Amino acid sequence: MDNLKFDDSIIKDFIKMNKESLIDLKKDYTSQEIASCIDHTILKPEAKPDDVINICNEAIENKFASVCVNSCYAPLVTSLLVGSDVKTCVVVGFPLGAMSTASKVAETEYAIKDGANEIDMVINIGMLKQGEYEYVLNDIRSVSNIAHAGNAICKVIIETSLLSNEEKVKACLISKTAKADFVKTSTGFNGGGATVEDISLMKRVVGNELKVKASGGVRTREDAVNMLNAGANRIGASAGVKIVANEISNDGGY
Repeated sequence: MDNLKFDDSIIKDFIKMNKESLIDLKKDYTSQEIASCIDHTILKPEAKPDDVINICNEAIENKFASVCVNSCYAPLVTSLLVGSDVKTCVVVGFPLGAMSTASKVAETEYAIKDGANEIDMVINIGMLKQGEYEYVLNDIRSVSNIAHAGNAICKVIIETSLLSNEEKVKACLISKTAKADFVKTSTGFNGGGATVEDISLMKRVVGNELKVKASGGVRTREDAVNMLNAGANRIGASAGVKIVANEISNDGGY
């Protein structure tokens, strides 16, 4: 796929296989197993520094995988997580993905300088839908390369709610070519969110080369277990504490 020419028959086969047999392990998970997969997230525009501090304390207490924030909070989060195993995760090009590649690269560089271990970048959705695949590849690869140079991992948000199944497959294949580390469902800002069908399809496409993150609308323990059984390796959620405690969250956010 170096020339980014897609084999339509292969794409259709991915979609057909997924419809016929969803990846579904029916495995149960302990609270700690679930917690270790959660990116504890606070991305709403009205989030205050005090809110971020609270999220960090919750992440340390529950031993979550990371705290996921907008880039302005990277220094604060990094300072609060010192001495813990919780990572600093920063979103880039969030939530639209429509800024220039140079802007995304610069935001990534600053985030890593401020302590980010993980970068969650949003693809340029319009370019993907227009068929400008080389642009999308360069966009992802540029951020991924900078992340890796800074010993950080790169997760690629493809915004599944805005894509056809064919476009989801193409976005995953491009992410593989770009040497990203994860593909991720959603920003949570454009309607829809993670579904079992999308996670299963994304996992089927990337196989073991990349990991998969389910984000958007994961608010209960059952939601999280279903996503993990469908092939997710991470869960992005603002309701992480309630998920682990098996409580119902009424939070309509991420």
